[in-house]
Amino acid sequence: METLYYYNPVNKDSHTEFCRNLETLLTEYNASHREIVVICIGSDRATGDCLGPLVGEKLSKEGCVVSVYGTLASPVHAVNLLETLKKIRELHDNPLIIAVDASLGMRRHVGYVTLKKGSLRPGSGVSKTLPLIGDICITGIVGVSGLLNDVLLQTTRLHLVMQLSDFISDGIKEIS
Repeated sequence: METLYYYNPVNKDSHTEFCRNLETLLTEYNASHREIVVICIGSDRATGDCLGPLVGEKLSKEGCVVSVYGTLASPVHAVNLLETLKKIRELHDNPLIIAVDASLGMRRHVGYVTLKKGSLRPGSGVSKTLPLIGDICITGIVGVSGLLNDVLLQTTRLHLVMQLSDFISDGIKEIS
């Protein structure tokens, strides 16, 4: 089982640790010889689910050198995910895919960012069956998993989502 790292964006040392661990994962995947694609999953229609598109927006507007799929203007979500994955396979030769998505978790982890080698399954918190995505996955925990997950994503505080998206996008920009 792969190690899952947790980072509290409020902790000043977390950014440095996040960047160091992300660089280590990129090195394991020989990223210097592969194109990096960041797929930012989510919808701009629910505050808790807009983490991915916000990260994508920040990365695409600030001249990041990685290829980015999923922004506020053009989100990647359950309806167009398979089409987007097909497009990535057609346009990029053996890319290293970093998947970014919002997630639900335990109360003590709300407001944390996670990083792990391996894929994530988008939509699992709201009972959607979608394919595994990514060689590396980054999530922002926006709420507590449990009953009424769809409602929870609608009522997540935007401040929390912005804090998480800043942390993630700053980290990706720093290592790219």
